[in-house]
Amino acid sequence: MATELKRRVISGVVMAAVVLAATWVGGLAFRGLAAAIALLIYFEWSTITRLTERNFTGNLVGWVGIILLSANIAFGDNGMNMPFLGGLAITMLLIVAVGGGTWWLPGGVIYAGLSGISLAAIREGGFPGLAAILFVFAVVWATDILAYFVGRALKGPKLAPRISPGKTWSGAIGGTVSAVIAGSLVGLAVIGVVSPWLAVIALLLSVASQIGDLFESFIKRRFAVKDSSHLIPGHGGVMDRVDGLVFACFAIFLLALAYDASSGHLGLSVGEFLFGL
Repeated sequence: MATELKRRVISGVVMAAVVLAATWVGGLAFRGLAAAIALLIYFEWSTITRLTERNFTGNLVGWVGIILLSANIAFGDNGMNMPFLGGLAITMLLIVAVGGGTWWLPGGVIYAGLSGISLAAIREGGFPGLAAILFVFAVVWATDILAYFVGRALKGPKLAPRISPGKTWSGAIGGTVSAVIAGSLVGLAVIGVVSPWLAVIALLLSVASQIGDLFESFIKRRFAVKDSSHLIPGHGGVMDRVDGLVFACFAIFLLALAYDASSGHLGLSVGEFLFGL
């Protein structure tokens, strides 16, 4: 086995073990993982977009904000995460609007912060939270794996040739169909029935996941980089690994928030929103 392949396999096994262990344990372990992902995403985003060169002071403020937000995700009051991120985002927007700089600065703060917040929020709530995050994992992994294999087998028209030349419409459709099946199977295991509601949510999350993948490809192409970093041996960076996952998490988290606000079911967890548990 080639050295690079060995590194890729070993790091992949270690990553999977850490993520699945934290997912199973939940609580502080998973919140800590979500906080670490937020910090690493901001590091990679700021490196790719060269925020230190373009706006040193603004990026320093961004780092302080993301560190404080990540600490609150891991150890603080989850109800304060979104207000904190909102205040931080407004601060970064004002810094750029008044003092100049790059709009990639507030974009990075929002992207990294919402990644950590949504991941932590989905896993909250005991068994419903565990079921919810496993549902998201199943949908995203099914999308990634089947989109790759179906796309290679069927080929056909390109999905977004200027952004990611390797992706095809056949792969995107195949990934979405497999995600609906995977999400429905998780729902069957959790609530004992195949739910049309969960099938629709799985479809939406699959589409969001693929948009997230294309979004990261756009950023890398915009700044002429191959990988978001070299933090993970053989795999590139954290953003390379979680691009689709975080967009799917954004989607289900924001859908649950919107339902929560519109229905008056204040404090409803994502697991309760999905499965009615």
